[in-house]
Amino acid sequence: MLLATFKLCAGISYKHVLNMKGLRHQAVLTIGQELNRRALGGPTPSAWINQVRRRSSLLGSRLEDSLYSDQEMAYIRQGEEAMQKALGILSNQEGWKKENQQANGDTVLSKVVPDVGKVFRLEVVVDQPMERLYEELVDRMEAMGEWNPNVKEIKVLQKIGKDTVITHELAAESAGNLVGPRDFVSVRCAKRRGSTCVLAGMATHFGEMPEQKGVIRGEHGPTCMVLHPLAGSPSKTKLTWLLSIDLKGWLPKTIINQVLSQTQMDFANHLRHHLDSNLASEARC
Repeated sequence: MLLATFKLCAGISYKHVLNMKGLRHQAVLTIGQELNRRALGGPTPSAWINQVRRRSSLLGSRLEDSLYSDQEMAYIRQGEEAMQKALGILSNQEGWKKENQQANGDTVLSKVVPDVGKVFRLEVVVDQPMERLYEELVDRMEAMGEWNPNVKEIKVLQKIGKDTVITHELAAESAGNLVGPRDFVSVRCAKRRGSTCVLAGMATHFGEMPEQKGVIRGEHGPTCMVLHPLAGSPSKTKLTWLLSIDLKGWLPKTIINQVLSQTQMDFANHLRHHLDSNLASEARC
């Protein structure tokens, strides 16, 4: 089966394959499935299988690129770049200063990162499994305005593949109107790495969503949320949120620091309340 499929692929010119999406998808999928089956059949894959796996992966990557326009590929790369930059910031444990800490252990830290500016880091433990958080933060992203009063609306403007979306977020005015209405256009990327989920994003340009009258267009720097089961308690989730944001406009730094730190704390409280309310509703049903 594998040899026949591979001969079929080899007998078709690369240019011809690029014009036959159904065939190229099926061929690459079949090769990948057969390689995995053979690899699992023995203690280690043979050198031949490893060689073909690498070539199949390269072919699949090239074919995948051809599925998207240049602009869509630019968005995908921008989302991946945001993820790498944000994870790089989180991986550096030096220089973090405590901004706020609650009795339940919720903590907001901050530090200044060269070429990025001041970033904020929320660390909390949520008494819910990771899948529930992923569902709320990714699958039901557009419903966030229903439970987080700091968000008026999140709308998905375009979905690209299975990992990348372009969103428009309209933020609510802060308490006391310290910060007026802001909106953000961002590229977001969601990926799973083993038992860890990473949700990342940054500001982007989307021609179909120009700036709105009376609303200041802010910008997200590289930002991300990292979710993974709490060690020793898999029914709980450790959530780390890196926030890098430029609110634009004329705002004193003291107000910005206060608002962003409190926004992260509020988010954790609203998320917990929402998840607990859903759990109670399910129990009643």
